[in-house]
Amino acid sequence: MINFNRLFKTLSDNFDFIGYGILSTIILAVFGTVIGLILGIFLAYGKGIKVKELDNLAIKIVKNIVKGLCNIYSIVLRGTPMMVQALIFKYSCQAIGVNWNLINLPGTINNVLNGWLFAGLIVITLNTAAYMGEIVRSGMNGVDKGQEEGARSLGMSASRTSISIILPQALRNALPTIGNELIVNIKDSSVLNVIAVTELFYRINDIATTNYAFLECYLILAVIYLILTLIASLCLKLVEKKLDGVKFSLNPFRFKRGEL
Repeated sequence: MINFNRLFKTLSDNFDFIGYGILSTIILAVFGTVIGLILGIFLAYGKGIKVKELDNLAIKIVKNIVKGLCNIYSIVLRGTPMMVQALIFKYSCQAIGVNWNLINLPGTINNVLNGWLFAGLIVITLNTAAYMGEIVRSGMNGVDKGQEEGARSLGMSASRTSISIILPQALRNALPTIGNELIVNIKDSSVLNVIAVTELFYRINDIATTNYAFLECYLILAVIYLILTLIASLCLKLVEKKLDGVKFSLNPFRFKRGEL
């Protein structure tokens, strides 16, 4: 049975410790999603490179190499678990003499921003980029071809049409999927504890192994993850409504004329 007295005592005694873990998880999820999206856009363009017959031999070789590398990156990163990628990254860094333990910031900020958090940011960003590349590419393929034809008829170049017309619409169409990737990253950041990233799971697990309140600690962990994902979902819905031009208010006492 759950001992609620021990649950609340565990929460109150470790409030700051858990808070640092929550902040680390949010940084990992948000940074990984945003930077992963930016890298994913480049990846999507790389995978969509078209080799034209009019291109000279050198251009064809470069295009094929870039396209091939982008495809290999996407297949490998999406086909292997992030936990395994994190371990490979950790031991590869050790093999070349990179020690993330040496990166320390002064004061309490080091509880969040430390060497292993930066290592975790690299892992989650590279992993997310592989998925974002597919998301962006699917969004671009879903844009009506008439948009491109209309822009080209107005004299816009292919590159400008792609960046100014196709990409914004693709990102808007893919926004729900991009948001889902953020929610996935909030939860999947927990696997980074294997390389000593002191995110939420790492800290809660440390508390549980210290006071043996396993059930209570993991219940706290589940509730916190649930709250974080619900907040993220709400924020994404508000962003979607804003982009769609739908007016909304967080004031529960604000009614439209005629509703009462």
